[in-house]
Order: sequence, then structure tokens, then C-alpha cells
Amino acid sequence: MTWLNTPCTAFEGSQRIASGELNDVAPVAKRAVDKWAASNAPLAVLIFNDATSEVIELDWRGSPDEFAARLAAQAAALEVPTTDHQPSAKTSSSPRGPGRPRLGVVAREVTLLPRHWEWLGTQSGGASVALRKLVEDASRASGVQDRVRQCRAVGYKFMSTMAGHEPGFEEASRALFAGDQAGLDAHIADWPVDVQAHLRRVLADAFYWA
Repeated sequence: MTWLNTPCTAFEGSQRIASGELNDVAPVAKRAVDKWAASNAPLAVLIFNDATSEVIELDWRGSPDEFAARLAAQAAALEVPTTDHQPSAKTSSSPRGPGRPRLGVVAREVTLLPRHWEWLGTQSGGASVALRKLVEDASRASGVQDRVRQCRAVGYKFMSTMAGHEPGFEEASRALFAGDQAGLDAHIADWPVDVQAHLRRVLADAFYWA
């Protein structure tokens, strides 16, 4: 995915004016920026990266064509060269070590108490299989918690930018990090409708673990 394909959402004040890929959202935001500039009013147009809630900074100067050309140039500058080179696979003549090489098993020292080894020895498949299952289960559980924490952080970043001045912001923030979805909903009920809607979309996974 290129930079111009970044999923994002544009706001004019508290109203959502576009959502989609940056390549499509940016021209809509540019028209809103030009409208504000013509009225000599303070700029009130922001584009948020949907995945991070970071504000995407663009150079709004010039005509729509100049803006589009500059956007394309910025995208080209951000492109990361790719390579088709892939590490060569080992041939059947390559020496194999002990274990199950097709699974990429690596042998390392594990230090446990005697009762742990006793319990592992009673498990189906032996100690190695049991340990792998335990690690897989723990990593899946940790992954869910990590996603929830990240989701809440992204939601809070959007809240801070768009609703830091709204009534109930502090209470809503505490509810978010406490995993209190009902409390959050109650505290943001009077916020602008589009801000509420986008925040709920960003926080889709924020309460899964709670």
C-alpha cells in the first residue's frame, strides 16, 4: 500500500467531509481549506490517519492542480524501494540438525522447577509440545490485550484533538482507559454527531478484552 492509499478521514470543524483513501480525501479537504481561506477564517480542516489518529500534514498552498502535483511528488518521495530478492531455500542436500526442521524448531535451554518438569512430562506429546502450546496460548492472549491497548491509545489521540474542549472529556477519557464502554457512551452523548461516530469506529476493538 502506498502513502496515497492510506485510509483516512477529513473533518471541517466537527463535521466529517470525506473518508477513504488519502488520494480521494485530500482534494475534498483542499476545497474546504480554500473556502476557509477565502473567508479569512482560521483553518479548521484536519485529515486523520484512520489507523493511528495522527493528523496528516499537507501543504495546502496554490491551485488545486498545484496541490495535486505537490501531493504526488510527496507520495513519490515517501515510496520505499522494494526488491524481488528472496532468500534461497535450502536444498535437500543441506545438512539438517536435530528436531523438526520443517517447523523451524530451534533448540535452546529452558530452566524450570522440578514440579514443572513433572507436569510437562505428563502432557500429551511430551514437554516440547506442551511448552509450544503454552507459548502459543499466551501469545494469543497477549496479542488481544495489546490490540485493545493500542486501539484505546488511537481513540484517545483522536479525542484529544477533536474533543479536548468538549464537556465530559476528562470523564470520557477515564471511562475509555477503564474499559467502561457504557460510561464512555454516556459522557460523549452530547458531542458533535460526526465526532462521536468516528470515535466509535476507531474504538471498534477497544472493549473486546474488557
